[in-house]
Amino acid sequence: MIELDLLMLSILLYLAGAGLSLIFHNDERRAAHVSGVLCALGGIAGIAAAIPVLLSGDAITQQLYSPFTFADCVIRFDALSAFMVLVISLLVVACAVYSLSYMREYEGKGVWAMGFFMNVFIASMVALVVSDNAFYFIVFFEMMSLASYFLVISEQDEKAVKAGLQYFLIAHAGSVLIMIAFFILYRQSGSLNFADFKTADLSQWQASAVFLLAFFGFGAKAGMITLHGWLPQAHPAAPSHASALMSGVMVKIGVFGIVKVGIDFLGADTAWWGYVVLAFGGVSSVLGVMYALAEHDIKRLLAYHTVENVGIILMGVGIGMIGIANDQPVLATLGLLGGLYHLLNHAVFKGLLFLGAGSMIYRVHTKDMEKMGGLAKLMPYTALAFLIGTMAISALPPLNGFVSEWFIYQSLLTMSKEGTFAMSIAGPIAVVMLAITGALACMCFVKVYGICFSGAARSEQATKATEVPKPMVFGTMSLAVLCIVLGVGSPWIAPTISSVASSLVNSDAITVTQGAALIPDNGAQAILSTPVIALTLLGLLLVPTLILAIFKGPKLTRRHNNDPWACGYGYEDRMTVSAGGFTQPLRAMFVPLYAIRNWLNPAPLFALTLDKTKAGAAYIEPFFDNRVILPVARFVLRVGKRLQWLQYGDFRTYCLYMVIALLVLLFIPVDLGVN
Repeated sequence: MIELDLLMLSILLYLAGAGLSLIFHNDERRAAHVSGVLCALGGIAGIAAAIPVLLSGDAITQQLYSPFTFADCVIRFDALSAFMVLVISLLVVACAVYSLSYMREYEGKGVWAMGFFMNVFIASMVALVVSDNAFYFIVFFEMMSLASYFLVISEQDEKAVKAGLQYFLIAHAGSVLIMIAFFILYRQSGSLNFADFKTADLSQWQASAVFLLAFFGFGAKAGMITLHGWLPQAHPAAPSHASALMSGVMVKIGVFGIVKVGIDFLGADTAWWGYVVLAFGGVSSVLGVMYALAEHDIKRLLAYHTVENVGIILMGVGIGMIGIANDQPVLATLGLLGGLYHLLNHAVFKGLLFLGAGSMIYRVHTKDMEKMGGLAKLMPYTALAFLIGTMAISALPPLNGFVSEWFIYQSLLTMSKEGTFAMSIAGPIAVVMLAITGALACMCFVKVYGICFSGAARSEQATKATEVPKPMVFGTMSLAVLCIVLGVGSPWIAPTISSVASSLVNSDAITVTQGAALIPDNGAQAILSTPVIALTLLGLLLVPTLILAIFKGPKLTRRHNNDPWACGYGYEDRMTVSAGGFTQPLRAMFVPLYAIRNWLNPAPLFALTLDKTKAGAAYIEPFFDNRVILPVARFVLRVGKRLQWLQYGDFRTYCLYMVIALLVLLFIPVDLGVN
């Protein structure tokens, strides 16, 4: 039970960090350090708790004291929840160390409050994924949403408040759908415990209703397409380390919820559920990356890439659900392996990219990529870490993003050749969508890295940039190293994640490794060795370097420092490649798809509803005052004026009133019940 003790220690450390942030509200620097250090220690404790459970595959269940008689406080620490705790904790450690220096940027803006809400946010996420009761799940879900809402509005300007309100509305609309789904399960099972939800007697239409409610409810939190409108607003508004956690792990709570309800509770026994998840995943991946290409704000761009990568994860989950429904455990396990592996990988490389973007903003003081440029020479460690992150998110071998997408490709190919007619149609379509997504992601991050780190500086602030403090460098570099480890070390990591997928499918483990190579259960279909790819690429890099070092001649005696060659025209700054110019042909080609972004986004509808509600309240409030309260008040005043003639201020008159009252009482018979 040492694992549960470490888990509880992790949550207590987060809560202690939150409490001490409040205590030190008068000393913001101390509050930032205390909350950051305790947050990092909480993440380390979470890692130590999760790894043994993942390796053993055992499920630990314990019931804690509950002040509510209708809800049991049950903790279940199984393979899936341990995997989620590990994902959360890995990113928390990097972000917590990063915040030790980064939060200086927010001194005077309520650093102590940010430390409080950050720790509450993380503690609620950890508690949520191990909760085994619907009531406590919803409580922790709401705590997570509220804490992250306050992080979104931490800038306290009009734009941040508007983004926070939009996030608040969509998140709680999703919460309502989740509560309705849980209520149906409660009515059929007679209990709020998840263990009883799994045995609930549901008809086909009830099960489908529960799935759809949970899918769209958790999909709002995951930021899948049609419910993604809050993402590009909220992530840029929050501090960068909070954005990293929101994008890296909070949206995965939505994916966790879809897996929990669709597979764990309902058994994924209906094939069309999987096709729905696969379709939303494919559309989210393609549209997410296309919308990212059109952005100049680096944090909005990264937010749209969250939509893309959530789509890729949902594709893996959808394949898994299709495999379960068609009684194909190998296909189901491969799909879930790809989805869960990408869930971990996205948390790492997206956390790295948000922290890297935060480092650039920390020095340049703008989110506009057009005002950056030339930062590679001035911020070399940040540039190196960010380069690794861009390669990982672009799924370039041998980094981690490539491995997880490779498994999803293999599962789609397996589905295409071994499945039903519907599977043989859906598989190739999904392969094409995933390929388009990968190509556009490469294009997008060539733009990002080239505009931000290459060329000449595009603003005065960019020319003065220097490397960020060491804690911030540690945060980004540690995640960059993880990108390499999760990629090159995948032959030793994939079997553990595969065991998590197998536990969800309730089947035996499949073979995903062969020595230092990866295989999709069958080496005849495909084989991949990331260590060999890494050594080959390293050799291709080192050999030309050695040849150049040996045979190079003397350096040029004179270097040109004048303006670049401009084909005979006088050089101007606007001739430099810009973020907008880089993607202008693509945006012109796909105008209709970019137009879809407006009517697929539910945020304007929520805003319109809110405006109508405020207008209605503004009408109803004076109506009630004018038609009810004021007439009553005027009536009371009139009665009071009529009764004023009784008050003369004469003591003898008041005595006369008392005598008259006594005489009246003498003539009123009163039955006192006495014989």
